[in-house]
Amino acid sequence: MCENPEECFFSIPLGDKVNVNRIDFSTGGGATNAATTFVRAGENAIFLGQIAHDPAGAAVTRMLDEEGIDATHTKYSSRYHTGYSVLLLAPGGERTILTYRGASTHFHPENFDLNSIEASFDWVYVSSLNGHFDILSRLFDQIKARGGKIAFNPGQGELAQPNKLKPLLADVDILLANKEELAKCFTGSSLEELVRRARSYCSVVVGTDGANGAIAIDKTSFASSGLYNSSSRVIDRTGAGDSFGSAFVLAYARGLGIKKALIYGAANSDAVVQKVGAKAGILRDYNGLKDMQITIRPANY
Repeated sequence: MCENPEECFFSIPLGDKVNVNRIDFSTGGGATNAATTFVRAGENAIFLGQIAHDPAGAAVTRMLDEEGIDATHTKYSSRYHTGYSVLLLAPGGERTILTYRGASTHFHPENFDLNSIEASFDWVYVSSLNGHFDILSRLFDQIKARGGKIAFNPGQGELAQPNKLKPLLADVDILLANKEELAKCFTGSSLEELVRRARSYCSVVVGTDGANGAIAIDKTSFASSGLYNSSSRVIDRTGAGDSFGSAFVLAYARGLGIKKALIYGAANSDAVVQKVGAKAGILRDYNGLKDMQITIRPANY
């Protein structure tokens, strides 16, 4: 048994039994996290994704129903289990994650067929499709054909193949990624350099760098921000990126501008990291958010 709890996260010797003092069960995943941000803010959201008929899938289905997210287009795998993760949460909010991706990575084109959706939509928030570029390309084409806009948060499967990813960015209206992710596709040592390079491929780029804040750039403005509340106690960083990105998209899609979008994102992320799990802290009300120190200058400055 580790005398110092954090030591267990650096090395868990084979055969050891390590005690934990609490267990929490919750749902996650970029798509459902983002959808939760949207519906709690009063917007409508449709979930497109794949799970399985198993206990984890039942938990996802129940959550979608409780949050009021349209799950009628959910697909089910008969071969793989629902994606599942075990998070070992250390003091300070950092964590070690053991992940089984399962049904959430074995996609087929029919899993994301927008022609099956009769409802109109303004935006589609796309998270990782595990490097299925054929499906991404088809999905982007369908979105644009119906006049929709795309917010894209690529995952490791896409970032590992920058030569395939970059051509797709011409259709992306908002690209969301952290500093390490951007560095897999673009050159630059600073977050500013990375978002500026990415901006040459799409309309809006939002880059985050943990406690160092975030940068957003669009056609006219370059904006950088710090933390929403530097004194907040970080309990769990799970879902911080999803909550920031989805709230940024929420504000930008509402026409509130890049500054307000950064405030929305920072406030939502701040609320999420103060609770265990990716969804517990997601905001329901953005009225009365405090102002933040945000530096704004012309995009070409």
